[in-house]
Parts: sequence; structure tokens; C-alpha cells
Amino acid sequence: MKKRLLVPAFLLLSLSASLHSFASDQTFKAFSDYKVFYSAFNSSFIRPDVAASYSITRGKDWGLVNIAVVKNGAQGGSTALIKGHVANILAQQQTLKFFEIREGKVVYYLAPFRFEDEDAMTFKISIQPDPDKPAHNLSFQRRFYHDE
Repeated sequence: MKKRLLVPAFLLLSLSASLHSFASDQTFKAFSDYKVFYSAFNSSFIRPDVAASYSITRGKDWGLVNIAVVKNGAQGGSTALIKGHVANILAQQQTLKFFEIREGKVVYYLAPFRFEDEDAMTFKISIQPDPDKPAHNLSFQRRFYHDE
């Protein structure tokens, strides 16, 4: 029996907040046939029950990077091979281990990472929606603060 995760509310709130953020901050990058939406945030923003259902570690020094790949003209999201790393200002790198979340047609990729208070983190991510075509590269920076 497949376990049904209780995350639609989280995804809808996340999607709603993300779409508002995407519209105002342009936190997407357009590639030939796809748009890649991205965000990074403190893991403590996720409700404890939702975090537990996905085995996400919540904490003041844990963050998540969120990637959604949308084919032009499509709704929901597309599957893709997502790889990358994040580095702090001292060039200390962490490999990002992405995992897929699906709810209906919505597909997201999340990866946890650690940070120190007031860390400026640089994300370098490779997105390959089509295994027969080269990957697209995405790079962005965010500053993180410990959540009290």
C-alpha cells in the first residue's frame, strides 16, 4: 500500500508564496524550452509534521533549496536530473542531495544544506530535463540567518 503524504497544504502554500516571490523577484531562469524556478529558505519554515513526513531536518542552521522545472506551456512541473553544490563565503562546499516531491502534476526537488548565522551562500546547480540534451546551469546567492 502506497503511503499518501499529507503535504498538499504545504505545497499549495509554498507554491503560492513561491509564485508571488517568482513574480516579484524574478526567481526563475528561462532556458530554451523550460523555466527553472528556484528558492532557498530556512528549514524551520516547514511545519514539523510536513518535515517529518519527508524526513527533513528542521533547525535554525538548516536550509532547503527548492527547484521546479516547468516546460513552456505546461502546468505543474517536469522531471529532471538535478545536481549541485552550495558554498559559503570561505568556499566550504556541500554537495546538494536533491529528492523529488510529487503531488498530482506538481513536481519539486528539494535539497537540505547547513549554514552559519549570516552566511552568504552561493548555489551552483545543474538541471537536465532531457537526458539526451546538455544540462543547464543555474547560479544564485542568498544570505541566511539563524531562525530564533
